[in-house]
Amino acid sequence: MNRNNETLKGIQEKIDDWIKNHGGYWPPLAMLGAITEELGELAREINDLEGFKPIKIKKEKTLIGEELADLLFSIICMANHYNIDLNSCLEKVILKYTTRDANRFT
Repeated sequence: MNRNNETLKGIQEKIDDWIKNHGGYWPPLAMLGAITEELGELAREINDLEGFKPIKIKKEKTLIGEELADLLFSIICMANHYNIDLNSCLEKVILKYTTRDANRFT
């Protein structure tokens, strides 16, 4: 695994550059459709791996990591479209869970 310590902000910038060089961002509802599609593909992989609904055409290995990355890419596109700093938002969410759920699982 390549651990280049890239920040979430850096990843957002990299994806923004890529999108701008490949036709620009889709409209928000189209991006939401892509997010939903990627989430469905992730669900299909997990259902297959866990034995609940096997995929008809088997492949050599599960693609859960790839599907998670596709989903993350799509989410970052949506965040970039709305100029959302995901790093800042994620820090707030972690603080929220840390505070709200401090004793929930002990």
